[in-house]
Amino acid sequence: MKKLALLTTAIVFAIAGQAAAAEKVRIATEGAYAPWNYKDSAGNLVGFEIDLAKDLCTRMKADCTVVEQAWDGIIPALQAGKYDAIMAGMSITDKRKKIISFSRAYASTPAKFVVLKSSPAAGFKTMEADINLMEVSDGEKASLGELVSQFKGKTVGVQVATTHLNFLNEYLGKDVTIKTYDTQENLDLDLQAGRVDAALASMSYWAPLLKGDKGKDMIAVGPNLTGGPFGAGVGVGIRQKDTKLVGMFSKAITESIAAGVVSKLAIKHFGFDASVK
Repeated sequence: MKKLALLTTAIVFAIAGQAAAAEKVRIATEGAYAPWNYKDSAGNLVGFEIDLAKDLCTRMKADCTVVEQAWDGIIPALQAGKYDAIMAGMSITDKRKKIISFSRAYASTPAKFVVLKSSPAAGFKTMEADINLMEVSDGEKASLGELVSQFKGKTVGVQVATTHLNFLNEYLGKDVTIKTYDTQENLDLDLQAGRVDAALASMSYWAPLLKGDKGKDMIAVGPNLTGGPFGAGVGVGIRQKDTKLVGMFSKAITESIAAGVVSKLAIKHFGFDASVK
């Protein structure tokens, strides 16, 4: 019995030691990009990525803290060691991969233009409803031409330092006036006030907004845009030297997707399944 008691005590201490040694991971999010990440009426960080972070950290057996960080400084602050990872609706692009590493993707949604219902562009559609910029077909090229013609001479709003801005610069930069914003919320206010003619963002952002009071005067128009400057889905941004953490997050994301958790959370927050299979 004494030997059993000693063995039991040893196991308890081993478990306690493992818990005490749990890896501490600080995760940054913007807190201003609903429903990916935002603050509720009490000022708490909530949203799809906040819920997903909890699941991933449980799977990694990590002690995680989620902190708020302005979007335009989110990568420099990661590199400076302010936190260890970014979960902020950040698309995996070749340009960003030159600076930081990414986990495998956990979500992917198309980009879409939104205008006011009173706009002349409110009924705008292209020949091709979906345009994948990785390999553009003749039909997709024609639809891109329709897109340029529709917004030529107009002002299009977009959040700064995003893949959506990259797309506008590459495909419409010579034909439209691009107005950038520090947050998507400020862009929405200018769209509602008529200070921009259209706005470009992810459909995962627009879908729930357009169903609520804030989006009652707005409508999504034109094609669904993916690939090319929009990257290869959304992943966790991590410093290039932290290869172990990249592997930990990727493994946890794969497990979470397989368990149906990412799909469930996406449907809860976006209204559709945005998980990457």
